Amino acid sequence: MRALDTLGMSVQAIARNKLRSFLTTLGIIIGVASVVAMVHLGQSATRSVTEQIASIGSNLLFVMPGTAQRGPGGLRTSAENFELADAEAIRNEVDGILVAPALTTSATVVIGNANDTIPVIGTTNEYFAVRNHYLEYGREFEDGELSSGAAVCIIGKTLIEEMFLGQEPLGSNIRVGRTACRVIGVLEAKGESMGQDRDKTILMPVKAVQRRLVGELDVSAIYVSALVDGSTGLVQDQIESLLRQRRNPVNGGADDFYVRDTQDIAQTLESTTNTLTILLGAIAAVSLLVGGIGIMNIMLVSVTERTREIGIRLAIGARARDVLTQFLVESIALSTLGGLIGLVIGVGGTWLVTWQLNMPFVISPTVMAVGFSFSVAIGVIFGYFPARKAAMLNPIDALRHE
Repeated sequence: MRALDTLGMSVQAIARNKLRSFLTTLGIIIGVASVVAMVHLGQSATRSVTEQIASIGSNLLFVMPGTAQRGPGGLRTSAENFELADAEAIRNEVDGILVAPALTTSATVVIGNANDTIPVIGTTNEYFAVRNHYLEYGREFEDGELSSGAAVCIIGKTLIEEMFLGQEPLGSNIRVGRTACRVIGVLEAKGESMGQDRDKTILMPVKAVQRRLVGELDVSAIYVSALVDGSTGLVQDQIESLLRQRRNPVNGGADDFYVRDTQDIAQTLESTTNTLTILLGAIAAVSLLVGGIGIMNIMLVSVTERTREIGIRLAIGARARDVLTQFLVESIALSTLGGLIGLVIGVGGTWLVTWQLNMPFVISPTVMAVGFSFSVAIGVIFGYFPARKAAMLNPIDALRHE
């Protein structure tokens, strides 16, 4: 019963000064909201990166000519492109993989009165599985079209919306560069991935791009997908060994190609976003300390204002522990209220930002529990000194206070 009485008196004391109580909790509200929002936004960004990496292909390896430094933004040096025979050798000599050679260029595409510069990828039917980008309707390339380099193409959804204006594209002819190309299929919508619109693209047989658009018989990349999870490391070693033999670097020099595992890219980006999340969360946590100092200051003012009241309570038999408990409960109540409001604002802010940026909305109960617990701890730590000061007052001196 005594605990309920103490809680009731604390609530009454808080309610007597509503504006001051609100301003006291404001620092806690801002601190908790900032920590919760920053950490959740960091987790949402990490999830977004992971999903984008997964969307470009499962267990995917990029085999590229030239050399590149590790890590995002690494510098790349150029080298001779691959030949189709290199992709065929990888397909035949490395087990458990799918291989899709690719020759990427840009061409002016004309559809009716509309024209635009569109990325064009010359490849094979393995591309759909390797890059996790399948047909929504239509058909794949036929063997005869691949071997002869026929002028047929498969287009992304953006072209239908922006250039076909929503009309049915199958069977129509479009001009890609100087080549009249018949549309045989439409890719499923993928949206943006790694900063690129994957729906704004055209696929053609690799030999058609070589002969009709580029005028060269090489390929600019080889995409490899390991069929067994966790085997990309072994596949990468085998590909590197095979290409060293085929491309034969002079005098044992550096490789003039590199193999990049998308899982490595994902881990690097995830590590970066996690580091930024921790940094931003730590910066936001500073505002919690500021809020705690605000609580301590207001509680000290409250002790001064209520000195005579404290003297009366002590004179009629209240123990010092009872006074300490009352002021400590007031401090904890203020920080708890601020923590709850901060959680709501933090979650709401996270939802709003992720909705605006089209990122996944991630909520972690652990983060919310830690943020709330920290706000309560702030109330205990910064409320103890004012409460102890109130409890240590001499009843006679307190009663004389004006």
